[in-house]
Amino acid sequence: MTKAAAALHDRDLLLDTAASVFRRKGFDAATLRQIASAAGIRPGSLHYRYQAKEDLLIDLMERAMERLTAAVQSAVATTSDPAERLRLGLRAHLETLLSDDDSFYVLLYDFRALTSGRAAMTALRERYEAVWDRLLQAAIDKGLARPGVDVALVRQFGFGAMNWVAQWHTEDDTRTAGEIADAFWSYLALGLLRENRRGAFVKKVRVRLGRATKKPIVTLVRLTKKRKT
Repeated sequence: MTKAAAALHDRDLLLDTAASVFRRKGFDAATLRQIASAAGIRPGSLHYRYQAKEDLLIDLMERAMERLTAAVQSAVATTSDPAERLRLGLRAHLETLLSDDDSFYVLLYDFRALTSGRAAMTALRERYEAVWDRLLQAAIDKGLARPGVDVALVRQFGFGAMNWVAQWHTEDDTRTAGEIADAFWSYLALGLLRENRRGAFVKKVRVRLGRATKKPIVTLVRLTKKRKT
């Protein structure tokens, strides 16, 4: 089999090449012809497999989401401790995003380029979010979290912080992805304030939030058990 024929039949090779081109040029500027050239195949052959550039992007994103989900599920399967499962899940998420696979960069930043495929990718993303909702809920059910924690909001905060690391992290950063993930987990789990300063601060927060909303502090967030799937 020639190199061109092998490339045409190797889905991973095609998607890796597409991810590299999309990352360097941007989805809007990249063309199927450029991707075919980089993969060493004829443009017509690539067009036969992917009728449109968005079809290629969807396939690429689906693979990236499958790999991300598998990485997290594999990591958390090593322990039954809810808190440790969250820590390991965060590590796997960030280590995957910061790997050499350009697909994850495309997954993070080219979602808005989707048109016809947006609904399918949204469904995949929601399935991945459900994995994290279950991890968080398990910790809550074990009594590890304070009452009234909003699972969806914690997950959204977490994704926002973790995914943004892919934007600011550089190759010369001495901190590994695992170290950054563990640091984030410590801030999330233990907070920023010293233990001997937390009590007074909590009282102030409750008073301020209660005055702002004219509601008890416990009603400021949705009870997470209603969201359990």
